[in-house]
Amino acid sequence: MQRRFHAPVVLPADPACSLLRDAVVDVDEAGRVAHVGPLSGAPETSAPVTRLSGLLLPGLVNAHAHSPMTLLRGMGGDLPLLRWLTEIIWPTEAKLKPADIRAGMLLGSVEMLRHGVTTSAEMYFESEQLADAVLATGGRVILGPPIMELPGMDWRAMLKGIERWIDTDGLRFGPGERIEVGYGPHSAYMLNVEALRATAESAAERGALVQIHVAEAALEDVKQREEHGSVPALLEKVGMLRGRTLAAHAVHLSDEDIALFATRGVGMAHCPGSNAKLASGIARVTDLRKAGVAVGLGTDGPASNDDIDLWEELQLSAMFARLATGESTVLTAADAFLLGTRGGADALGRTDIGALETGRWADMVHVDLDDPAFAAGVDVPDEQLLSNLVWAAGSRRVRDVWVAGEQVVGDGESLRVDRAKAQAEVAETSARLRS
Repeated sequence: MQRRFHAPVVLPADPACSLLRDAVVDVDEAGRVAHVGPLSGAPETSAPVTRLSGLLLPGLVNAHAHSPMTLLRGMGGDLPLLRWLTEIIWPTEAKLKPADIRAGMLLGSVEMLRHGVTTSAEMYFESEQLADAVLATGGRVILGPPIMELPGMDWRAMLKGIERWIDTDGLRFGPGERIEVGYGPHSAYMLNVEALRATAESAAERGALVQIHVAEAALEDVKQREEHGSVPALLEKVGMLRGRTLAAHAVHLSDEDIALFATRGVGMAHCPGSNAKLASGIARVTDLRKAGVAVGLGTDGPASNDDIDLWEELQLSAMFARLATGESTVLTAADAFLLGTRGGADALGRTDIGALETGRWADMVHVDLDDPAFAAGVDVPDEQLLSNLVWAAGSRRVRDVWVAGEQVVGDGESLRVDRAKAQAEVAETSARLRS
């Protein structure tokens, strides 16, 4: 059904990060944006009007997550990355059943939607369960089913499974194209060169996105760097940077690596919270952006962050960029807001989400002003209002969320899923995993 949304302020997440006063967003019957602009210049319409207080903005894009790990939140939280993986996470994950993973994703999706995150790029096992959970919550997901080499895991079988899924259902499916399927080769240190090359060729043939961890921790890929110069150089050799590629974390990059990313159009998912918690380092976001690399923000998993609230990543991305450069203006509130919206879409190669523009999906978030952060109201300069949103309010006042024009969160709660029941199911599963 066509509908008009009218708010005192609309933030479309255009490249200039404009704030439109007394503005409207029109949504067509398919759930896409038909018009955005001030009410005074809006076309006449007979569509029902939803009048909102406060701010209307695009849904945030979580460019890198492992959301089913809500089941593992808090486990091994004070260990370094490689010990955390090998001693805690991987042995526990080996106990998971498909239904467990669906339960973890269901709660993770609800958590993100309540924070105004409408899209997440996920890398996790049993990706069909992730798709089913997200269809239940009404969110949007970009799946990278894992491809790994571990005892009992056959990377060839994993690759064939992804190919069958895409060849059967297509790259995108579901209401409002809520599900996208791609490839999730874990990392260069978890796969041999043959596997990396085969994955790159398969994904390129289908035009699919490849999500891969790149240079996250200094000690994880020493062998690969010694043999190939750097992980990006290795990925270039096997052809993985020549299609749609998202490099997650990408903390330890050289100038040459950054130039290669820029030349090949590689997107980067910056995960400052996880990188800090695991002491992995601070990614060179300022240099990446200057080089023209599309940078989005990711939470990583809720066991390595430990929340999946992307608003926190907006703040941390700006703080760490300022600390790394010694410049307090190097990444502004507007820059951070765009990283969490339009930037994430760009990094994922998606031009249909991340902004309120004609033709994009109407994934929208309503933020009300009933909070001390907005005590001055909306009648303040644009820069001050945006600063209050990014630095002070964050996700606290997210009240309503729409995906493809359909409301999925109302008054701060999921309209599709019983959150208490979802939390209880995760608690039960987590207790079994600890036993």
